[in-house]
Amino acid sequence: MKNSILAVVLAVVGLSGCASAPDDNYTDPRDPFEDVNRDLWDFNQAFDENVIWPVARTYGKIPQPVRTGLLNAAENLEEPSYLVNNVLQGKFKDAGVSFWRFLINSTVGVVGIFDVATPMGLTVREEAFGETLASWGVGNGPYLMLPVVGPTVPVDRGGDIVDGLYFPLDDLSTPTSIARFTIKALELRLSLQEQERLMENALDPYSFVREAYFQRWRDDVYEGNPPAEATNEGEPEDLGDDFYEQFD
Repeated sequence: MKNSILAVVLAVVGLSGCASAPDDNYTDPRDPFEDVNRDLWDFNQAFDENVIWPVARTYGKIPQPVRTGLLNAAENLEEPSYLVNNVLQGKFKDAGVSFWRFLINSTVGVVGIFDVATPMGLTVREEAFGETLASWGVGNGPYLMLPVVGPTVPVDRGGDIVDGLYFPLDDLSTPTSIARFTIKALELRLSLQEQERLMENALDPYSFVREAYFQRWRDDVYEGNPPAEATNEGEPEDLGDDFYEQFD
């Protein structure tokens, strides 16, 4: 689910960038539907300005301890999917950590409202099924800009569908599932305010976000140590660890 939420954040990040026309001489092979994707990018920006950001501002008025508890509870529901994906990737120790985090936070932490496990040294071991598929050699597929959801590749979003089938996510009512997703998205949207300056000097915010997405996706798949690969001339440079740490 991490990448799903990140997709929302990246979809709305380009609010203050000074866009310029893309270079017609360069076509990114990862993005064969760029014309359509750019139209959806424009839609997502307008949707953020008129819907997401106003809602986030209102949500931000809720006292911080309440918001923290809601976010903890939402994230706790994803621990079983982390357990399964760690097992599928052969990370049995991390799977054990996910098991104990879910057990402790769901009981002592009152259905996850309080994160009791982290102070005990049981830090989150987040893994998604999309990352599992990628680690098995499944290809990314074409880059897509989805309405509202934002940037993704099929293996990433498809993996999120599978993750939603694990207990307890599969037992949640539709309103509860929407609330869980919304809480995480709004919290990240609020935290994004401090990061918008990164977009101010971007000549083409669409390309900037596309590169940011792929850098983050590769970082997730390769556990922070992606293999070196040639970069295309004119693509944005590496955004650095500071940019990504906010999403961990």
